[in-house]
Amino acid sequence: MKNIFIYIVLLSSVFVFSQNEQLAQYYYDKGDFEKAKISYQELLESVPQNMQYFLRTVDCLQQLQEFGIAEKTITEQLNKYKQASVLVELGYNFQLQKNESKAKEYYQQAIDRISINAYEVYGVAASFEKKVLLDYALKSYETAELKMPNLNFNYQKGLLYGQLGNMEKMITTFLDEAYLNPPNSVLIQNQMSRFMTGEGDAAFSDLLKKALILRVQKNQDVFWNHYLSWFYVQQREFAKAFVQEKAVYKRNPVSLSNIVNLAQSCIEEDENETAKEILDFVIENTKDLELLIQANSYLMQMKIDKATPKEYPLIQTALEDLLKQYEIGPFSLSLQLIQAHFMAFNLKKPEEARLIIKKALDLQLNEYQKAQVKMELADILLFEEKFNQALLYYSQIELDLKNDAVAHEASLKAAKTSYFKGDFDWALKQFKELKSASTQLIANDALEYFLLINDNTVADSTQTALKEFAKGDYLLYQSRNEEAIAQFQAILKKYKGAEIEAVTLLRLGKIFEKLGDFPLALSQYQEIMDKHKDGIYIDEALYFSAEIYNKKMMEPENAKPLYEKILFNHQDSIYFVEARKNFRTLRGDKNL
Repeated sequence: MKNIFIYIVLLSSVFVFSQNEQLAQYYYDKGDFEKAKISYQELLESVPQNMQYFLRTVDCLQQLQEFGIAEKTITEQLNKYKQASVLVELGYNFQLQKNESKAKEYYQQAIDRISINAYEVYGVAASFEKKVLLDYALKSYETAELKMPNLNFNYQKGLLYGQLGNMEKMITTFLDEAYLNPPNSVLIQNQMSRFMTGEGDAAFSDLLKKALILRVQKNQDVFWNHYLSWFYVQQREFAKAFVQEKAVYKRNPVSLSNIVNLAQSCIEEDENETAKEILDFVIENTKDLELLIQANSYLMQMKIDKATPKEYPLIQTALEDLLKQYEIGPFSLSLQLIQAHFMAFNLKKPEEARLIIKKALDLQLNEYQKAQVKMELADILLFEEKFNQALLYYSQIELDLKNDAVAHEASLKAAKTSYFKGDFDWALKQFKELKSASTQLIANDALEYFLLINDNTVADSTQTALKEFAKGDYLLYQSRNEEAIAQFQAILKKYKGAEIEAVTLLRLGKIFEKLGDFPLALSQYQEIMDKHKDGIYIDEALYFSAEIYNKKMMEPENAKPLYEKILFNHQDSIYFVEARKNFRTLRGDKNL
């Protein structure tokens, strides 16, 4: 009983202490520094070695301009624990009183302590950084490195140079660190990417490019070719990245996987000519069966995406020849799935497509391969209007690969299936959950459909217009473009001025864009700009129009003002970053 009583007393003490800490935090966040000071002073008396309570106590005193009491508190802490970082606090207390000479004296004392014990740098530099005394933080790291040359603070110094606006030193320091410690390379690239997409990105990108080219020229290590390739990919200059990757491969012909990944990036960015050149290079330079099939699969998919019905017989023959060459097996699965999809969606022969899929399911496949095959089968069943059977297979994938990106893709397709069949309530719930998916493309897609269903249900509780719109979307899914155009145009006539009008114009614009009728696509987007400038689709209309002028019609002067409108009026748009980059390129802010 005695032990239980002691335990209860201790537990109660911990609970009360925790409550006091929460109360102190509450007052501090609220800006009631008088009450926060009293609370933190009590906490510090209970646990005098707690640095957080000490710093908060001092901060409250300084906020209340009780500098004398703050100085006494800091001095007591310094005398008791002898920490060099506390000297920074003492200096800062004088700086707040405009006593610069006294502040510098204590800052220098803190740095001098690093000269005696280099490990003091961690506390001292952190204290300087918290107070945005960046030059002193930099000096702290440099002092520690002089004292102990085996210590390396390149990454921390690189960040500080960036904050100080010294881009050349930042780049040099980061690149030195990347070369010395390749595992830190991704971390460094992530930091530099932030500067390449932020304000002043043109000047930074130019400096980085020059630094990398210089290192490629002076140093024969392929590390720098890889780095320059990474830079060109960030700039969407894929042909230049390919030059660097070829240089790497010629000097070290071990793997072409990086080059295949580059081709994939080109395809995603619609840089098909460069992608074809890269994939042809892969086919010419490898005997690796997996890479050969992967490269041929990409090439076939690109041909199908751009093909007209007249070219379908040639594509069908080419697919058959490839499958004869590489044989039916797990290795050639990607080609089998392309053939099945082509058979169903392009040749309109879903029964034959399902036969291909069923043969694939009999192969010795791993879990991901099985999921791919089931996904294609579900897509074909959906094409045939067999909604419930399609949902069954999508659900199987979700169960087989829980929380995986493939499972999220299956969930999105299941939600679209519910949408196509007119089950809007269920579809809305699914899209709402998928808005927070880890894959950005899935999250964006889910958000688009969520807004579509939600907005048009609010505007029309009978969902009549939405049902007709979903029918148009389903025709698009089936690659029945002409019928889809007719369906959407009928909606425009029937529901003129209604909520559904803007998104219908957007759909028509995207169809005409895909068909290569750019003037007609632009006319749809222009209607959104004219009639729905306060709606949620205005940024898309602006961006898609700008992209057509810039990349399809080669009329940059017409693109510039559209990009500019996104920059000034739609900073929250998902197209903002790309619009800014394209606008600056057209304005001549960076070397192409």
